[in-house]
Amino acid sequence: MLRQLGGVWLRKVYKLQDRVSKSVTVISPKTIHFPIIFNMSYTEVTHVLFDLDGLLLDTEGSHEKVISEIAGRYGKEYTHDVKMKLLGTTEQDTARLAISEMNLPITIQEFRNQYSILCRTAFTNSPFMRGAVRLIKHLHKNKIPFALATSSSNETAELKLRGHPEIFSLFSHKVMGTTDPEVKKGKPHPDIFLVCASRFPDKPDPAKCLVFEDAPNGARAAVSAGMQVVMVPDPCTDRALCSHATLVINSLDEFHPELFGLPPTVKTTIPMGLKGAAIPARHVQKGARQLL
Repeated sequence: MLRQLGGVWLRKVYKLQDRVSKSVTVISPKTIHFPIIFNMSYTEVTHVLFDLDGLLLDTEGSHEKVISEIAGRYGKEYTHDVKMKLLGTTEQDTARLAISEMNLPITIQEFRNQYSILCRTAFTNSPFMRGAVRLIKHLHKNKIPFALATSSSNETAELKLRGHPEIFSLFSHKVMGTTDPEVKKGKPHPDIFLVCASRFPDKPDPAKCLVFEDAPNGARAAVSAGMQVVMVPDPCTDRALCSHATLVINSLDEFHPELFGLPPTVKTTIPMGLKGAAIPARHVQKGARQLL
């Protein structure tokens, strides 16, 4: 039997594979795979904010090598647990936490000096993450304002962006959290996203901004700023650390802009109302918290 949900005719919702990171299958009228979400509904947005490392550019491996090399000089190991605490933080906080967590016998400034030197070669020619260029070009084509909110310093960000001037020139503006004087506290505090939103010419309400993040610290910052957040976490990230996100997907290729009232990238319509009307619980198999 056909049912009308959010203005889209569905035949059936079925096949729950995993509570967090896998998919459900919707026939509407052809089969499409969607990720599972955490919150009960989405709301329309008008502006988009992007993190950089691990979200748009594949730099996290290089970042890990840099910190591992610094730690190794003092006989220490940069573990996954420490990495999760550092992910998404400003360079100042990265140095402070790394020294504290690994008991490094150096000052914050000494750590940052070594970090800066190693970054000069580590972050050149970093490739884009899957789906990043497609999404950026789609937003630009449809005149959706978007900006960059990265915890990097001006110097480090310049190294990362240098190889892709044609893409990053499309951004409305860029906020580098480590060196921006208006960003008083780094992620997980909301400062960077509130500052970034305030620099759009029309100064949107935070509730109208959608944040893309890969790091738990960044997602927490977005939520604290009063914004919805789409997480694209590293596969090794504990999914329990993603529980505050609005939506969790495996790559930017999986993102459907129309969920948040943005122009769709494909003709197929997502089966959900865009004004907070999610698929009713009776259409979700037992054990699922919520589906698209």
